[in-house]
Amino acid sequence: MTTRVYLVDDDAAVRSALSLLLSTVGIDVIAFPGPEEFLQALPKLDAGCLILDIRMPAISGLKLQEKLNERGVTWPTVVISGHGDIEACRKAFRNGAIDYLSKPVDEQDLIDAIQKGQAVLGKAGADAAERAESRALIAGLTPREREVLSLVARGFATREIASALEVSPRTVESHRAAIAAKLGTTSPAEMTRLWIEAERAP
Repeated sequence: MTTRVYLVDDDAAVRSALSLLLSTVGIDVIAFPGPEEFLQALPKLDAGCLILDIRMPAISGLKLQEKLNERGVTWPTVVISGHGDIEACRKAFRNGAIDYLSKPVDEQDLIDAIQKGQAVLGKAGADAAERAESRALIAGLTPREREVLSLVARGFATREIASALEVSPRTVESHRAAIAAKLGTTSPAEMTRLWIEAERAP
């Protein structure tokens, strides 16, 4: 899988060196001289792996992480620093960084970190596709079928569902049969998984 890498560093020499290094191993890099330029371009960017310098004028790498988190952008982030600051390292990881590398950056460490980021993005993409599929299936249910499914997901048996909805057990069984046909499963466990998956936040 090819992953776009976004490099944000105010040091032109570092941007040039890291961009050249990554391009030699087939990694596509877009470099930004600072967080402001990156944030301005962000709405048009595809998901990718971020490489952030921790100390930059105006907006630090840590502050940029916070701004991205506020916007719901949780792309895998590798933080690089020319200073051995343990507290900054802790903050970077608390903000969601997947790795923290010291300058001068070891080439293999950086490539390994980006590959880790690719795996994270791949899983996120698979999760999003699964969630979208679950929501599409649930959207095909009638309001009453969704009520029944929500109770199935809470562990209610047919008679308990009938009592809760003030209908007959036979009516509940009829709804469960329709739900099973639409979701493609008769398993209460699988129905529950689909319901929970569909209800998860994006």
